[in-house]
Amino acid sequence: MRVVRHAASDRDVLWAARVSTAGEESLAELDRDPERSRGLINFLMRDRHGSPFEHNSMTFLVTAPIFVFREFHRHRVGWSYNEESGRYRRLEPVFYVPDENRNLVQRGRPGQYEFVPGTPDQHKKVREAMEDSYRRSYAAYLEMLEAGVAREVARATLPVGLFSSMYATCNARSLMHFLGLRTRHELARVPSFPQREIEMVAELMETEWARLMPLTHTAFNANGRVAP
Repeated sequence: MRVVRHAASDRDVLWAARVSTAGEESLAELDRDPERSRGLINFLMRDRHGSPFEHNSMTFLVTAPIFVFREFHRHRVGWSYNEESGRYRRLEPVFYVPDENRNLVQRGRPGQYEFVPGTPDQHKKVREAMEDSYRRSYAAYLEMLEAGVAREVARATLPVGLFSSMYATCNARSLMHFLGLRTRHELARVPSFPQREIEMVAELMETEWARLMPLTHTAFNANGRVAP
């Protein structure tokens, strides 16, 4: 995951907020140190005045398994996506296999469950089963392509563990909503229980966003990690 372009800074929040009382004079915020208005950013976040956090843009290049993108695409407001297409290019055999740090065992029922580490035998079983499935499905994919079958048909044999790539563009407000749901954090007012694979991507995105908009990120954490 990496940022490929951005127009995002804490100043963007300030001129957008101050236009309501200063009109065109709010443009002066473009040349001022946003640190002097840390309190205003925190006020906007605390009292959930959300629209000033929309006047910015970040585009990320995300490479992840298809099942992660399925969860990404649940986030539609304030997001734009363009993904690699198996209709137009031959897909490469890059697949996801969880490492030994990935918890494997689910305990409890939905809404009250937790994940705990698996045994060495369980990890071995997962790795071997996935690798075998991936080899067979990709071999079937290549056989169909070599037989002249269209890529858009042949790709149906490939599993959701296949890696894909996409551009994802959002603003700070939509990203905060995403982070509130897709990360598990001790400062969160509302607990969330995301799938670990999308949380790993979300953590990388948050690191980049915190670098671009540090005051906004600090206010997000200080106010329970709830999108305004």
